Parts: sequence; structure tokens; C-alpha cells
Amino acid sequence: MGGVGGGCLGRTMKEEKNFNNPLLRIEDLVVEFPASQGRTVHAVSGVSLDIRQNETLGLVGESGCGKSSLARAIMQIPPPTSGKVLIEGVDLTQLHGRKLKEVRGRFQMIFQDPASSLNPSRAVGESIAAPLLSLGGMNKAERRLRTREMMTAVGLNPELHYGRRAHQLSGGQCQRAGIARALITRPQLLVCDEPVSSLDVSVQAQILNLLRDIKESYGLAMLFIAHDLAVVKNICDRVAVMYLGRICEVAPCESLYATPAHPYTRALLDAVPRPDPGYPAPDSGMLPGERPSPLDPPRGCRFRTRCPRAADICSEIRAELRDIAPNHEVACHFPLDVRPENGGFDGR
Repeated sequence: MGGVGGGCLGRTMKEEKNFNNPLLRIEDLVVEFPASQGRTVHAVSGVSLDIRQNETLGLVGESGCGKSSLARAIMQIPPPTSGKVLIEGVDLTQLHGRKLKEVRGRFQMIFQDPASSLNPSRAVGESIAAPLLSLGGMNKAERRLRTREMMTAVGLNPELHYGRRAHQLSGGQCQRAGIARALITRPQLLVCDEPVSSLDVSVQAQILNLLRDIKESYGLAMLFIAHDLAVVKNICDRVAVMYLGRICEVAPCESLYATPAHPYTRALLDAVPRPDPGYPAPDSGMLPGERPSPLDPPRGCRFRTRCPRAADICSEIRAELRDIAPNHEVACHFPLDVRPENGGFDGR
């Protein structure tokens, strides 16, 4: 997969090693669920992605496109139908029971609903310490000390909040507790499933700044799932665009926002409101009709039923991800040629 930046020139030996040896590698991941009348929900269909050390990869797409299913498959809750999820070369799909439990501390998840992800019958401090208790190796005093350290690191006063229940915390405080719980095992990878979507705008900014600071302090890699493209642009190094279970474009932030190559990516960017009354309303006409059902996705390109550039080949042959520019991949037979002066997204 393409990396961050403009090629290999100028990389240090350490950066080159990280580039060629990703922390997380997903290979041909498939997630399917049984439905009524013997049908199958095709949630994720053959997704391959890399995330390097200290990198934040954004994952965007419409609701129901499979983003959360992909995140949970990475976490093995539940395991994918097929494919590989490798953390530093270790295939998580081949680990079960105690062996999987032993490596869980290396990858943790921040959930979309911060309040419901905490046990309502436990004190907040106990919920944060739960991963340490599950992994073992620390006594009660050591767990309590680590918990208080993590609470302080995420801006929660342990003197005030350790013994409280989740319902006694605000949404932002609950999300800080969730972040502390994810960090307490000192993981290498954080999977963030829309971590700010349920929060007020002012609180969103606080949590995003916290995540950015944590990434710098702990040297983490992150998969950041969101539907807010402006948020993704501000926090991520690269962006992967997902439509109906497949990845249609992957590029560094600046490249993707300035020169989107897939018609669906351009439609998403055109839909972002600009806080400028003088800015002309977009008229892309890219998304007519309803999004197809994952129970019966279209043959070939899954976006073709809504794409004005579709041709016969789009229904016959599925386009695979291919390089169209340095580190910029797109799965489209007829990619766009969009330059900033011709309407590239400016992030305003």
C-alpha cells in the first residue's frame, strides 16, 4: 500500500524500516453475517490495508459501509470470515483462547459510545483497570497505581473520578475513561471507532487534541474511523475510503483532499458543508438513487449503480487498487483528473 509522504527519498533508516514493515497488515479480509431466509450480509469484502508505526490511518465512508465491522474484525470480536490480520507478522486469526489473550495488550479499541462501553456497576477506576486484571502479572496495588497514572494522563482527576460510576460522568469524561482503559496495557495500536461522533463539538476538539497528544507521547499507530471528513483531515496521515465493504481509494491526506481520484471520494468531499455563504453549492450529481444493499451488492464495481462515469466494463470486471500517483491508489476504471484549481477539497 502507499505510504505517507512523497516516496523513499530522504527517509532515515528507521523510517525506511517502518515503511517496509508495517505494524498492522490486513490481507484480503472478509466479514460476512448470516441473515434471514438463508441470505448473507457482505459487510467487508476483500479489504487489504497497512498501518505503519506512528501512523494514523483514517477510514471514511457512509454509514453501513462496513467500517465498524472491519474494526471489530481487526480486534477479533468476532474474528473475520476469512483473511489475515497481522500485528508485526503475527496472524491474529490463527490465535485462539489463551494465545490470543496474551497478545491483546498490544492492540486496543476505543468505542463509539463511551458511556455504554463502561460497566455501569463498576467504579470507573475498576473499569479502566479491567484489562490489567484480565492479562494478569500485576498485583492490586500495582494495578491501582497504573490506573491512577492513566487517568491523570487523559485529564481525569483520580481523586475525584476513580470511585464514580459511568452515569456520574459527562460524555467527554466517559470517553477519557475509555481512552485511559485502552492505553493502560501500553498498546502499539489503537483502533478508534468514531470516538467523537457522540460528543458535543467543543468536547470533540478536546478529545481529538488528547488523541493527538497521546499518539505523540506513546508513539502509537492508530486506525481512526469517522464520518466527519474535516476531523479526519486534521488528525490523520493517510485516508482510506470505503464503499459497500470495499476500499475504493487510499492516499495521503493532502493528496486525497486536493485531488480525489474516485468518483465516490469526490462525492463525499462535495457533500462537506463550507461555512462560507459566498461559496458556490456543489453540483456533482454523483450519487443518484439508493445505496445498494450489502445483502445483494452489485457485480463488478459496487459504486457503478450510482456513478455517472460507469461503463459496461464496470459491471463485468471489478477494478483493483492501483497506483495513479506516488502513494495514491484508486480502484476505478475511469479515475478523475481533479486538480485544486478545478475544485479540489480545501478543508474549509
